[in-house]
Amino acid sequence: MKKIFVIFGTRPEAVKLIPLVKELNKYRGRYKTVVCITGQHREMLDQVMKLFNQRADYDLDIMQINQTLYDITTHALTKIGDVIKKVKPDMVVVQGDTTTAFAGALSGFYEKVPVAHVEAGLRTGDIYNPFPEEVNRLMIDRIASLYLVPTGNAKAALLREGVGKEKIFVTGNTVVDALMWVAKKSETKLLFPKEDKLILLTSHRRENLGKPLENICRAVKMVVKKYKDVKVVYPVHLNPAVQKTVYSILGSNSRVVLTKPVGYSELVNLIKMSYLILTDSGGIQEEAPALGKPVLVLRKTTERPEGVTAGTAKLVGTDTADIVRETSRLIDDKKVYNRMAQAVNPYGDGHACERTVAVFNNFFGYTSKRPSEF
Repeated sequence: MKKIFVIFGTRPEAVKLIPLVKELNKYRGRYKTVVCITGQHREMLDQVMKLFNQRADYDLDIMQINQTLYDITTHALTKIGDVIKKVKPDMVVVQGDTTTAFAGALSGFYEKVPVAHVEAGLRTGDIYNPFPEEVNRLMIDRIASLYLVPTGNAKAALLREGVGKEKIFVTGNTVVDALMWVAKKSETKLLFPKEDKLILLTSHRRENLGKPLENICRAVKMVVKKYKDVKVVYPVHLNPAVQKTVYSILGSNSRVVLTKPVGYSELVNLIKMSYLILTDSGGIQEEAPALGKPVLVLRKTTERPEGVTAGTAKLVGTDTADIVRETSRLIDDKKVYNRMAQAVNPYGDGHACERTVAVFNNFFGYTSKRPSEF
């Protein structure tokens, strides 16, 4: 029996890896999963663990008040290393580009354990955008033994960097697996009258702090002033720098609902209710198209260009005028809106976890045939 060590620390990682843990648990004669969480996000991570009824075998609880990247990296690396030495796994599984993922991959490398990178191959080409995620994923992809990539674009990026094609498998994104499961279980609850158009806004990335976030908030203020049937819901990140900017510009606006960060099922419910999405999040770029919602990406670059190519998302940046113009276009022009809403989601079909386990079966010699891809 092979021991699979699955490490995550943030809500997005949990959303994308817990469905894989559930799928691995169907093969109890082949795999024993060991789940380790760092608690890089605490409250939001705990919500997802409860939603999916998933327990952690190890909870490292590294979160501190005002923690820096130095704090997260060093604490995670040391504690994960101690657990890997104790568990002695046959594979370490990390997801995406967080500091937890990087520390987990590096710990596996130090112990000479194969690392499987779920959602490998995403690139913007700018090491400071997003920061520090772009460098995290570059370094993980120098360490990994298996690359579970969501799309053909991600595969192409790895091939350009010299990764052997025999190590790369296009699985689709496991977030679609999670989304489909939650969407079936969550009941849509109307926050506003049906005649209102609801816009979901999420923005908290480091590179958008300060002036960019101010521009985003001013754009939202202008949109709700322009359209009397539009209301905005913004789950505001707990980062004090985000809170200060958002509440100073939007705090007194009756047409903008500012909430605490919401649980994943609540987020899925908000996506289902929304007319369109404004976001700098990576995950929502993948999730919203699965529910037929156009996405305007509030960033200069995106490591998920497939959505832009497919027409499910549009990169608009953080200039106030640009955000207002593109949002207005989706509200005013039904043809433009329908073209985005009805575009085919390039990120998955809800079977990524099955494909990923098939890759593991092949890697460990349980099957000899190369698994089929998305």
